[in-house]
Amino acid sequence: MSDHPRSPLLHMMLRPRWVAALLLALGIAAAFALLGQWQLERAVEQSIVVERPTEEVRPFAGVAEPDEPTEQAATAQTVEVTGTVVPGDTVIVEGRLNDGVAGFWPVAHLEVTDGTPGGLPVALGWAADEQTARDAVERFEADIANGSGEPITLVGRFLPSEAPMEPDDDADPFAMQTVAVAQLINVWADYDDRPVYFGYVTAGEPVAGLEAIVSPPPEQTAELNWLNIFYAAEWAVFAGFAVYLWYRLVRDAVERERDELAEAAASVDRSPSGAA
Repeated sequence: MSDHPRSPLLHMMLRPRWVAALLLALGIAAAFALLGQWQLERAVEQSIVVERPTEEVRPFAGVAEPDEPTEQAATAQTVEVTGTVVPGDTVIVEGRLNDGVAGFWPVAHLEVTDGTPGGLPVALGWAADEQTARDAVERFEADIANGSGEPITLVGRFLPSEAPMEPDDDADPFAMQTVAVAQLINVWADYDDRPVYFGYVTAGEPVAGLEAIVSPPPEQTAELNWLNIFYAAEWAVFAGFAVYLWYRLVRDAVERERDELAEAAASVDRSPSGAA
């Protein structure tokens, strides 16, 4: 039984030159695969959620500083803060949702005394209608006045300042819909260039006449870094292309050798010695 001859492509692949080229292509592909794995690991690492102890009550001192932006680590942190309430500076913020129901927040002006001094807005609670909110403010400020300006201590969630929102054309131009520190300092009486915190606290225990503000802890979510995943896919394509390029070069070499043999045979046929 006769042996089948090797195909020209396989014969070319087994030549030392192309075996060495294959080893080089495999090495390059392995390097690309390692780079792709590194990109995937980065995507996974960046998707890991670093849990913050937002429900552990911390002293407000050190959580935030006045006249500085609120850091991510301080956002939604439960704090205990002490300060004096400035009578007459409490405002009503409308359109605040409590379990999906729109209502009103009375937001008081607290001058912090247990940290770096500065103005701090404090949402005192929630009411379904504006009159209830205003009645609660009157009672609250009357109690503050009876206390002769004694400091109060409250526990609540610290949140970053919101952006001002312009009222609708047919609405009260002085109505407030967000707890925007930049807007509040313009309505606080006699507030000059004193320090102010660019955030606010939602009181955990509402003042008399108000309901507690629903302020759940922040959701711990993790999102994959899709840019790193895209880069990992690119490296995988490059790895495959390195091997494919070797295959194409081998095939081109076979075709080139076949063409050279065909030309040589044709030259022999055209030579005088090859004529009949």
